Amino acid sequence: MHLVTHLLFSWTIANVVPLQKRDRDLVTIAGVIPDVDGMGLVAELITRNSDRMLAWYSEFHHLLAHNIGFAILVFISTLALARQRLKTAGLAIISFHLHLVGDLLGSGGADGYQWPISYLFPFWSGWQATWAGQWQLNALPNVALSIILLALTLYLAWKRGYSPVELIATSADRIFVESLRNRFGDPRRTKEI
Repeated sequence: MHLVTHLLFSWTIANVVPLQKRDRDLVTIAGVIPDVDGMGLVAELITRNSDRMLAWYSEFHHLLAHNIGFAILVFISTLALARQRLKTAGLAIISFHLHLVGDLLGSGGADGYQWPISYLFPFWSGWQATWAGQWQLNALPNVALSIILLALTLYLAWKRGYSPVELIATSADRIFVESLRNRFGDPRRTKEI
């Protein structure tokens, strides 16, 4: 799945229960951090026409951070950093694993290549998770899921007063939410029916 879809999905998970900003951030980051192993794309693109191409993306994406070992690291890190430790760490693990499930479902290449997930790495590399029905990155299910998550994110931002923009800058987030509320009304001023 696309990184933005992972971000919207994990931010939605972070809003399942009331959490402080820091804990929401941790849950959201847990849902996108597996793609840190895709950073090798930069080195691969830079060296693609050289005699010694670095295949760091091809070799390591969906390997180094898409596994149980990295999930344990995310869980321990979240426990150490969160204010509501168990609740936040539990949601972070759910967010992390939904990233993996999303990649299993919708990260197929245009050439038909399926990105396998070496889930038991680094403890055992003899098994990889795959799904024969894996759809392409730009397939309709990915697009539809992204649109649904975007609509849900906009609704939650309007209703709760914060959005994923808070990950970058709280001042920009306030402006974004204020714009939503100026356009669609302030939910604090509407009467419940």
